[in-house]
Amino acid sequence: MKAENISQGGSRLLWIKSSYSSEEGGECVEVAACPHAIHVRDSKDTARPGLAVGPDVWVTFVGYAVDQTG
Repeated sequence: MKAENISQGGSRLLWIKSSYSSEEGGECVEVAACPHAIHVRDSKDTARPGLAVGPDVWVTFVGYAVDQTG
């Protein structure tokens, strides 16, 4: 994983990029957590607006994703 500190909306977010991402393109995301939200953005276009979801929604999503791959 690769981490990068970026200010967004007046607060610092520690963006974590998957080790599966490469500079050659592909479909990958970065995530950053703060106390009240999980932020998600496109790792290929970090200037593009991302989205934010509550921690409970993130836990549900990750649980579903793990069930689908496992």
